[in-house]
Amino acid sequence: MTERAIADRDIADALCEQVRSAYDARTPLRIVGGDTRAFYGRPVEGQALQMAEHSGIVSYDPVELVVTVRAGTRLSELQEVLAEKHQMLGFEPPMFGDTSTIGGAVATGLSGPRRPWAGAARDFVLGTRIITQEGKLLRFGGEVMKNVAGYDLSRLMAGAQGTLGVLTDISFKVLPIPTATHSLRLAVGLDEALKKLAELGRKPLPITAAAWHHGELFLRLEGGKSSVAATQASLGGEPLDASFWRELRDHSHAFFACNDDQALWRLSLPPNTAPLALDIPEADIFYDWAGSQRWVKTTLDADTLRAACAAVGGHATCYTPHAQGGAAEPFTPLNAVVEKYHRNLKAELDARGIFNPGRLYAAF
Repeated sequence: MTERAIADRDIADALCEQVRSAYDARTPLRIVGGDTRAFYGRPVEGQALQMAEHSGIVSYDPVELVVTVRAGTRLSELQEVLAEKHQMLGFEPPMFGDTSTIGGAVATGLSGPRRPWAGAARDFVLGTRIITQEGKLLRFGGEVMKNVAGYDLSRLMAGAQGTLGVLTDISFKVLPIPTATHSLRLAVGLDEALKKLAELGRKPLPITAAAWHHGELFLRLEGGKSSVAATQASLGGEPLDASFWRELRDHSHAFFACNDDQALWRLSLPPNTAPLALDIPEADIFYDWAGSQRWVKTTLDADTLRAACAAVGGHATCYTPHAQGGAAEPFTPLNAVVEKYHRNLKAELDARGIFNPGRLYAAF
């Protein structure tokens, strides 16, 4: 596959016109790419702003490790183009379906198993083109790592879920694909696994993913051949098929199949946090990011989960907010100070509330 194989279409002018009309009429817009991440956050009622046709690679410089791509471009197609040059998206974005787009990946700000070692989605965003509330197409940031010219709105868009503006083009720093890789599994209990992960984290080892579930520790080694081989020999264990990490990333692993009475939660916790005192079977917890991200299937209520996370400096996000009668808010409620800043930012960038209203929080 080559760059030319991706449908190259720029419909920015039409998108701007639709946003201008929505702004004048105060019509809410629901920004839609591949629509594979609609489960994440609160549902949005509004006129669809279709982004999938706005696709193609604007520019790609493999030597400088920089690619600029339109937001509607499918993740799978972009990754194939990068792979031809032995490069990749460093934040390993999840793909929840064949139609997943790069714009949706940035808007949700979700990262895969490599995140603690390589960085989050926003760390790789160099610049963007954004449609503002008045329907103007503006450029922010650039195509270089050093960018100090004003407010960094580009990285602010990562994780904002389309509530602050419409992403049309995004420039990324990309990474070389490691020359060697090896995945392994070790039979080890939870306490021993967490202790071992803490020890490994203090050493300069080529680990780029670490997870634990139901009596097994899973590790991915990536880097130079000699470094990977030496670490593999030191750790031992049984070989693990690399597809394990894709299944974990995309939630296609069997663990993510919930019972009708369960909800799926992501617990985000500080490094080296001990197991939380929650009444949840071991088989219903999946430790990712060396334990900092924990997937939980449970019937426990939101207040119980969030109180346990807050006690150790973390927070909890519900990935199935419609489960259990839709009682759980997807995101942890903001404290008064942070909520004030969120409201002020929303009022400044989307005064009439047309961009994905209510997606993050009910009131704004």
